[in-house]
Amino acid sequence: MKKDQMLSSRRSMLRIFAGLGGVAITAGTLLTERAGTGGAAAEGPGGASAARPAAGPAVAAGPPVKASAYRLQPMTAYTPPRFRRALPPVRQQPFLRLSEPGRTMVLTFDDGPDPRYTPDILSTLREYDVPAMFFVCGEMATGNRDLLREMADDGHVVGNHSWTHPLIPKLPPSRIRAELGRTSELIEKVLGMPPLWYRAPFGAWNKRSFEIGAELGMEPLAWTLDTFDWTEPGTRSIVRRVLDGAEPGVVVLSHDAGGDRSQSVAALRSYLPRLLDEGYRITVPRR
Repeated sequence: MKKDQMLSSRRSMLRIFAGLGGVAITAGTLLTERAGTGGAAAEGPGGASAARPAAGPAVAAGPPVKASAYRLQPMTAYTPPRFRRALPPVRQQPFLRLSEPGRTMVLTFDDGPDPRYTPDILSTLREYDVPAMFFVCGEMATGNRDLLREMADDGHVVGNHSWTHPLIPKLPPSRIRAELGRTSELIEKVLGMPPLWYRAPFGAWNKRSFEIGAELGMEPLAWTLDTFDWTEPGTRSIVRRVLDGAEPGVVVLSHDAGGDRSQSVAALRSYLPRLLDEGYRITVPRR
């Protein structure tokens, strides 16, 4: 073989190897570039918005793989990592209203689930095809996990209302963390994802509860309109409070546990269709 023919053959081989290297680089990029997106729609008195999500944690590098083995490995064997939302900022006060255009309202129910009252509330919400928020207590939820699943299956938001419904400002940080953390763990175990919202029992918040709630990935939500159903004032009184206080952006506080909630159940059956007839859209905040 002549010298110029040998040089030409070597140049051809180099071009082939360079092309294979480019394919490997391109494949590596496709395997590693992944991201998540999301949004928020709740607003507090200062107009603050909920957390923006971000990409998940980086995947740790595995042991080196031989080039031949890499080429034989199908790309379909790649499993994307599990992404979690970015932690929200630490708030100084809870959200009070819904920030959405139009005649929108949010219905919330605290202290459950209770097998005596929660199923009837779920049935009424299902009849009118509207979502709500249920802030559950861990000690109630642990024995009624089927109701948690029913809430989620119907499209309702399941939030954290602590484990034993204590007065949060009276607790040391370790107890606050245990109350909120234990309930979040239960919800995640039952529903497959942790809660994104929490509400302090009695509406009593403090700096540490805001910090710990944010660390657990939750935003704080209070309410605009208290039905006072927890005082058992009578069904008519509850209905009147809701209808008189209805306006765009209002967050309504009711209860599905913690006492005799038969009045709350009957009141919902009365005021919900009337709100819808008046043009209100019942919705839940987005994150």
